[in-house]
Amino acid sequence: MIKMLEYRQKRLQMEPLKLNNMPPSSENLESLEFRRVVCRGVFDDGRSIYVGPRSRSISGVTENGYYVITPLVPIANNAESVQAPVLVNRGWVPRSWRDKSFEVPQEREKSSSIEAVPAQQSEQSWWWQFWSKKPKVVEDQAPAITSIEVIGVVRGSEKPSIFVPANDPNSRQWFYVDVPAIAVASGLPEDSLLIEDINENVNPSNPYPVPKDVNTLIRSSVMPQDHLNYTLTWYSLSAAVTFMAFKRLKQKKSRR
Repeated sequence: MIKMLEYRQKRLQMEPLKLNNMPPSSENLESLEFRRVVCRGVFDDGRSIYVGPRSRSISGVTENGYYVITPLVPIANNAESVQAPVLVNRGWVPRSWRDKSFEVPQEREKSSSIEAVPAQQSEQSWWWQFWSKKPKVVEDQAPAITSIEVIGVVRGSEKPSIFVPANDPNSRQWFYVDVPAIAVASGLPEDSLLIEDINENVNPSNPYPVPKDVNTLIRSSVMPQDHLNYTLTWYSLSAAVTFMAFKRLKQKKSRR
């Protein structure tokens, strides 16, 4: 385990790689895992997926939330952009983020039904506009594209325990990170890479998502020092119990 942690730490200290120079595919996962990478693109927020619930302690108060994973798509005619979409685990967000994302499709359906016009009315409107005045030519303005630079670490899928429920993509329930399944559900190729954002420069005015601390990638669920502490604790308890039992038996013999 110590060698594994040293390996991770050494990899994380290497110079970040630029993903724009290589095809982002899981075929490179073994050579890229735990390497810092830099990638630029545009977040497709409409295809975000929420994995959880995941708890986070803030000032001693535990709050449930989710990891939000969003496709980062290429920017046309931009040499610094990724050449193919990748998944980005942007970090932890409160439950309200997920609830709000579920409400957006319903609001769109309501607005589309309200804006629907009967065929006869639309024909009359078209006829009146044609004969009353010249139609106005309206030029559609393309929305401004905000490019994002992500500094992160290439990660693989999580290995859930037997107590974790199975993911249910149809109901948008994701309990653990399954990179190929999440990629397909997001409309990306199955072999897409997952980048875990570790950029700690969080904007105070926009604190969410909260990226993962890079130190948690080095730590294991049980560190070697913890193993040593557990061993010493159990040996101390065993010695204490043995001493008490020996003393008790000695007292019984002396009474006889």
